[in-house]
Amino acid sequence: MAMVEMVNIIGLFMVLMLLLITLIILFACKPWRYFSRFRSSRFSSTFKVGDLQRPLISDDGNLIQGQTSEVTREYDLEGACYQNDGLLHSSLTEGRFYKQRLPSSSPHFTQGESFVLEVISEPSDNALVGQTLKLPAEKGSLTEVQTYDWQNNRNANLQYDLEKDRLINLSPGLVENQRSWLSLEVIAGPAIGLQHVVNSTSSSKLPVKLGRVSPSDLALKDSEVSGKHAQITWNSTKLKWELVDMGSLNGTLVNSQSVSHPDLGSRKWGNPVELASDDIITLGTTTKVYVRISSQNEFQIPFKIGVASDPMAVRRGGKQLPMEDICHYKWPLPGANKFGLFCVCDGHGGSGAAESAIKIIPEVLGNILSDSLRKEKVLSKRDASDVLRDMFAKTEARLDEHQYEGCTATVLLVWKDNEENFFAQCANLGDSACVIHLDGRCIQMTEDHRVVSLSERKRFQEAGVPLRDGETRIFGINLARMLGDKFPKQQDSRFSAEPYISEPLRIDQPSKDFFAVLASDGLWDVVSPKKAVQLVLQMRDKERGTENSAEKIANGLLNEARAMRTKDNTSIIYLGFDTSL
Repeated sequence: MAMVEMVNIIGLFMVLMLLLITLIILFACKPWRYFSRFRSSRFSSTFKVGDLQRPLISDDGNLIQGQTSEVTREYDLEGACYQNDGLLHSSLTEGRFYKQRLPSSSPHFTQGESFVLEVISEPSDNALVGQTLKLPAEKGSLTEVQTYDWQNNRNANLQYDLEKDRLINLSPGLVENQRSWLSLEVIAGPAIGLQHVVNSTSSSKLPVKLGRVSPSDLALKDSEVSGKHAQITWNSTKLKWELVDMGSLNGTLVNSQSVSHPDLGSRKWGNPVELASDDIITLGTTTKVYVRISSQNEFQIPFKIGVASDPMAVRRGGKQLPMEDICHYKWPLPGANKFGLFCVCDGHGGSGAAESAIKIIPEVLGNILSDSLRKEKVLSKRDASDVLRDMFAKTEARLDEHQYEGCTATVLLVWKDNEENFFAQCANLGDSACVIHLDGRCIQMTEDHRVVSLSERKRFQEAGVPLRDGETRIFGINLARMLGDKFPKQQDSRFSAEPYISEPLRIDQPSKDFFAVLASDGLWDVVSPKKAVQLVLQMRDKERGTENSAEKIANGLLNEARAMRTKDNTSIIYLGFDTSL
């Protein structure tokens, strides 16, 4: 009996072992996987939006891994397919689903997000090669099959590629025709005189940033200007320059109209506004920026200009002589297209009046000529006498703090008409002078206002206050006309700030025979106007074609004054049209 029970136990154990081995073999081989195509199953897959909207499989029955519907330079025009590696020999009939691209404009997902998409696999015996699956807009389940028209897509891609090549080939010409120059100049505020020029094709220099701190392209040292206040960019679609306020604290105006965000100080950007030539941008309340726009680089000075100066410090007895001369030139003037200014101021009693005048004169003259009516009057009459007279009166009025300091002022105004002819007119106070050489003539453009000059003696006589015998100075000053010196003018009516104004000089089409020399009395004390012209003519022939020829001519005149042992500060501006120099 015990033996029978033992045999039954062993038999049961062997049956269990066989079952266990059978189960192990079944789990290892997984024979049920071959029947998966005949039943429905659910799959869950993770996708990225960046991987969607990709055709499942090529028209030759092979799925191309990593393929997109975008045109690339690897497009094979003959085979109408993309050259790529990693072909996977699988088909839709095997019930496998691969990553697809969904439209990037889908409102449910953002670029780079991952999401779980449930795909319900239906019997796919009717699925065709070249089909893609469409995602329903609401639930994200793939329930429809949409035919992918590979041939039409190929033709569209090819047409797009050819059109893109055509535009690329045309682009150099288009860019050249679209070039625009933008010039910015600060005409009021702490940073007055600051300038910046850029053209629309200089992408590395755009946008132009305006602000108080670096890296602003126009760094404005104004406490009312934000660190990042505004910027100007080129709109290549509209072919326009546009300004936008960058959320400044104190606002931005264009021609007195606010362009800031309505919530001023909220640090929100305003809407872009188009800029035009002669616009005035106001940042905060004091800083004003003048805008010039041109299709050509008209911001280059149409003259050869040379400037030289020397205090001539060593005088008899080794006495040191401080420098009181200041030179200045500007082309074009802020707010006055095609107008330029050349100026020499010689101070006495100190350099303060000269330093103030050289800042005020360009600002005042620019403001006057920015009035379109006054500018058009100058252009039509070809005479700027009223403008020059007004400029000196307004400059004198702003020098009230200079009670015991004064300066000479010689201003040469040059402008161009619509026929490209130039005009030159001069106004002066004191004994700094300007001489012009044109068509073989030497033309004195200024008048000497020393106390002992014939013109001033005649003026004193007509006013009933003639000079006494041996009198060569008034209140110790040897000039009868000047800017500043407010106290002496209050004490003696013979002092005046009324300028001498020359007749306008026409220069037909920039003449190579034209040049001008402006200088303080340090030159004219020892070199006559006629001799100065002769020296320039000699140096022009010698320096023709050399580098910095205009500077060499100005320094040549300075060396002549030094050789003739002048005892006064000497400053010289030379300008000429001869571009072959």
